[in-house]
Amino acid sequence: MQLSFVSQPRYTLQLVGKRIIDILGAGVGILLLSPLLLAIALAISLDSKGSIFFRQERLGRSGQPFLIWKFRTMVVNAEQLLQDLEHLNESDGGVLFKMKEDPRVTRVGKFLRRTSLDELPQLFNVVQGHMSLVGPRPLQLRDCTLAVENHRNTFIKRLELMPGVTGLWQISGRSEVSFEYMLHLDMIYRERWSLWLDLYIIWQTVIVVITGKGAY
Repeated sequence: MQLSFVSQPRYTLQLVGKRIIDILGAGVGILLLSPLLLAIALAISLDSKGSIFFRQERLGRSGQPFLIWKFRTMVVNAEQLLQDLEHLNESDGGVLFKMKEDPRVTRVGKFLRRTSLDELPQLFNVVQGHMSLVGPRPLQLRDCTLAVENHRNTFIKRLELMPGVTGLWQISGRSEVSFEYMLHLDMIYRERWSLWLDLYIIWQTVIVVITGKGAY
């Protein structure tokens, strides 16, 4: 996948502040949530065979690949089964793959996905510098390939940003939002970014997670 990018913006005080918030927020989050992380790990191990964590290659800033951390919510051969389920994709636009009743999802996985608790290990990605607390959702390679084919210019602009654990997409409907509108939200974030916007998104994410809006 050949992509070209404009030169990266200079680090301003706001960008330095964003990284400080990322490190402090992720570090404190991991510390405070460690009992919950252990409980989830135990539940996954008791519910189904396979690794506790799911790691998958995603594209980060400037198209640089990295391995994302998530709690495993599907059967171990989920990626191999995807090809047989492509014709059942319910996602508007067909770039992302979404099914409300995905047969690959485990019992514990359904709860984790509905509450977004499967995303918590991404705090380790934030500490590693692969992600920010707030930014565009990092997409798997399948989705990136389709996005480049259908929305190349906008998708390249999207990749100029550090991917995030949460973002405007997550607080605006998540799985109920079309891929085109997700790109639109990412462009709004790109143009209007500030530390205050990040803090607002983090606060709204807490509300969305509690209500479970748009997750499946």
